[in-house]
Amino acid sequence: MFTLSGFVKSQYKTDPLMERILQGDTSSILKKIIREPEKYRIQIIYTQIDRDAGNWPVFTNYYYHVSRDLYFYPASTVKLPLALLSLEKLNRMPVLGVDKFTRMQYDSNYSGQQVLVKDSSSETGYPSIAQFIRKAFLISDNDAFNRMYEFVGQEALNRRLHSMGFQDTRIVRQFMPLTESENRHTNAIRFLDSGGGLIYLQPPAYNKDSFEFLPPAKIGKGYLDAFDSLVSKPMDFTRHNRIPLEDLQQILQSALFPLSVPQTKRFHLNPADYLFLYQYLSQYPSETPYPKYDTAAFFDSYAKFYFLQGGHQIPDYIRVFNKAGWAYGFLTDVSYIVDFKNHIEFMLTATVYANEDGILNDNQYEYETVALPFLYRIGQDIYQYDLHRRRKHQPDLKAFTLKYEHRDPRDTRPSIKDVDN
Repeated sequence: MFTLSGFVKSQYKTDPLMERILQGDTSSILKKIIREPEKYRIQIIYTQIDRDAGNWPVFTNYYYHVSRDLYFYPASTVKLPLALLSLEKLNRMPVLGVDKFTRMQYDSNYSGQQVLVKDSSSETGYPSIAQFIRKAFLISDNDAFNRMYEFVGQEALNRRLHSMGFQDTRIVRQFMPLTESENRHTNAIRFLDSGGGLIYLQPPAYNKDSFEFLPPAKIGKGYLDAFDSLVSKPMDFTRHNRIPLEDLQQILQSALFPLSVPQTKRFHLNPADYLFLYQYLSQYPSETPYPKYDTAAFFDSYAKFYFLQGGHQIPDYIRVFNKAGWAYGFLTDVSYIVDFKNHIEFMLTATVYANEDGILNDNQYEYETVALPFLYRIGQDIYQYDLHRRRKHQPDLKAFTLKYEHRDPRDTRPSIKDVDN
């Protein structure tokens, strides 16, 4: 049986440095939210990175209103650990010819499962783990997450995360209307060679492990049920996905700086995997030919919440390596931000809840007027603070100086404009 360890109510962690930075912001939206941190369920972790003379990074976390017991719905941020676990599982599979680029096909073996045999967004026309990761990171595609979940399996993904020390993290649901039983079952998957021949058949799986869904998490004053009827009681998230903000920050740090975390918290990836992750955590949809996303709908700062304002352009000397998520009024972003011109780097992980009427599942949330402006403000506040703080050694950032793809202007394929994310 897997259990969550956070039974005792903990204190919120807030550091004086974070109070000073936030109180120095005169914007009305930020002042409004930090006056009522419980209402907006805000949590912020600012991670300073200092290099020694040998360029070794040292990480220092500063917290604002952070508690492992304060539930937030993680939404698409769960795609980050699933991508890492998918690559790790491929590396552990003793099957010659199977890697992240290998063609895949999904069968349907249980109720709620969906067949997948082609992917018109990929260069080969077939699904692959590489293509799922691209889609999950570039624009937060939901089906890409579901397919990685089905590949890794509910049992394996939770056992592995718990063995790494992420005991309070739980990923038990796909982004489809499935029952708990349906989420425990995963599809058979075929891996194919370039000629369509079968290399390996992964059989369907079922998670026999039990979960103790604690502590309870109930939010709001009402919600709309599956029939759009109002239920006048808090929505119960106790049996939903869960990632404490500190775990989310640690997972991204492990992905980008594996040697900076204990051996037990490292994913078993190879150098090519890390480069692939770095690229698609930071590459823009406009730079990517496969999938070919419509750049009006999926602009450069799409899902880069700390820079999402104005003309949707991020300065060309800045790259954001991140995973964001949004659902049920929660917006969350875990980011590593690099400024190559000014030679600075830091991490910023934050979540906010914007649901003024207290009703969930009605799609009436204040994303545009409250949550996004708030995340933009704290992103810029932390960026300006980190830009001007003194460092003993200037970081060498060449490990994150990447070669990105480019769209062929002669490519006449239609762009993808509408995605479930």
